[in-house]
Amino acid sequence: MAGSREQFGSKLGFILAAAGSAVGIGNLVGFPVGAAKNGGGAFLLMYAIFVAFICLPVMLAEMSVGRNSQKDPLGALTSLSGGNRGWRIAGWLSIVTPFMIAVFYSVITVWIFGYLFESVTGNLDLLAQPETFGSFITGSSIFAYMAGVLAIVYFILQGGVKQGIEKAAKILMPALFIMLVGLVIFVLTRDNAMAGVEFYLVPDFEKIDAAVVNGALSQAFFSLSLGMGIMITYGSYIDKKADIPGSAKLVALTDTAVAFTAGLMILPAIFSFNPNINTEELSESSISMIFSFLPQIFLELQTSIGYFGASLVASIFFLLVFFAAITSLVSIFEVPVAALMSEKNMDRKPALLTCGVLLIALSVMCALSFGFVQFFTSFISYAGSEKSFFDLVYDVFYDTILPLNGFLICIFVIYRWKKTNFNAELDSGAPAFKKSLFERYVNFSVGTFIPVILLVIFINTVAQKYFGMALIG
Repeated sequence: MAGSREQFGSKLGFILAAAGSAVGIGNLVGFPVGAAKNGGGAFLLMYAIFVAFICLPVMLAEMSVGRNSQKDPLGALTSLSGGNRGWRIAGWLSIVTPFMIAVFYSVITVWIFGYLFESVTGNLDLLAQPETFGSFITGSSIFAYMAGVLAIVYFILQGGVKQGIEKAAKILMPALFIMLVGLVIFVLTRDNAMAGVEFYLVPDFEKIDAAVVNGALSQAFFSLSLGMGIMITYGSYIDKKADIPGSAKLVALTDTAVAFTAGLMILPAIFSFNPNINTEELSESSISMIFSFLPQIFLELQTSIGYFGASLVASIFFLLVFFAAITSLVSIFEVPVAALMSEKNMDRKPALLTCGVLLIALSVMCALSFGFVQFFTSFISYAGSEKSFFDLVYDVFYDTILPLNGFLICIFVIYRWKKTNFNAELDSGAPAFKKSLFERYVNFSVGTFIPVILLVIFINTVAQKYFGMALIG
């Protein structure tokens, strides 16, 4: 039988763990690239507005449901809805979604781990070659790196909430911040770095259109780990004395600060090491940026600080991204583990082992989707394009389902769980929130325009990705 519900040992531990789930590859690379290609400062402004006025209320909804029920997403929606079959299905969707996200995210984390190892062992020149990434993801060494990543994740999660997730967050998150700030300081001292700062911060409102607005909202929503069941699960690990609104604000602020600071690292670095850069060369894909473009940028450092110095900077960067990826992966994978513990009365280790076996099987299938096995490489076709198994998992469970899950949680807290229960849970531990302007805004937004926006994003994504028809932008 599973024991009593675990809890975080401190407010700081919860905030760092929740921020760790939010801070990932998208913050460190995807956000700077999105800002650079979509109006610089204008994109930053829109992102901040969306975090404050749309994402924060959704986060409050998820955390309050978790703390009140003291259960995983499936158990929370089932119990608070009185066992309603429809909401139980929605609960299952909130369990399957993070598990499948963990499948493809683990593969990306494996790639990062491999590049970290290669840069530490002095192979930066190899990583900078254009063909290296393609050969790397189709090489047998990928499975050795996969074993290493899964061992790290298992080591953290088997320690439980307080001794595993919280302890790891208290080590990894400060280390991540220190490395990020250190790299920013280093980059800003390089020649021509200020050109990158100007490009990043000065708004170009002419680039703003419906597609860019949609992209900024999607980036903000996904960046904060909303719609994945993580905040419901983590909310179930905090006690009634905790200030949920205050904690949620700190998590959102931390996540946004990391994303913004990452931009002060990536863009000035690119302009410093390649002053004549054509901004159209900046890939829309954060994956391409990490594995194809940035190693070339780091190698150019050898002209000023030598090959060893360049390798050291590259190693610190990949360690930074690896820490961000691991904290996110641990948080994502905790959701199905917590569900098994709660729903099947399993202890943590057997629940972790069960989920781990399934994760390994599906992650291997994703890893085989890049030329190893033709069946997984050409797995399916939609919208006129051939897709691999990895593509299918990414498109369905990351790009498509998250806004639907966000829509469902908004509808649930206001119209099923009811606004009075929602308010009472948020007021517990946060007396200043009660009857405040912020409380009135949260109630109004979660019950009206936020679910409409998320539903429109979901419908537009389905139409565009699977039928090739963009309804907006």
